[in-house]
Amino acid sequence: MPKKQSSSKLSTLASKVLSGQKKPTSADAKKLAASVLSQDEVKGPRRK
Repeated sequence: MPKKQSSSKLSTLASKVLSGQKKPTSADAKKLAASVLSQDEVKGPRRK
């Protein structure tokens, strides 16, 4: 199965937020979180 990958637009947004060039809005945070969660191959909570 091919690996899931964030879009170029989301990658750019993440880069700007992490570098301090942009303060994320609530909508930005939701988009970034959704992208990360959609790429998670192990569904559900993790146990240590």
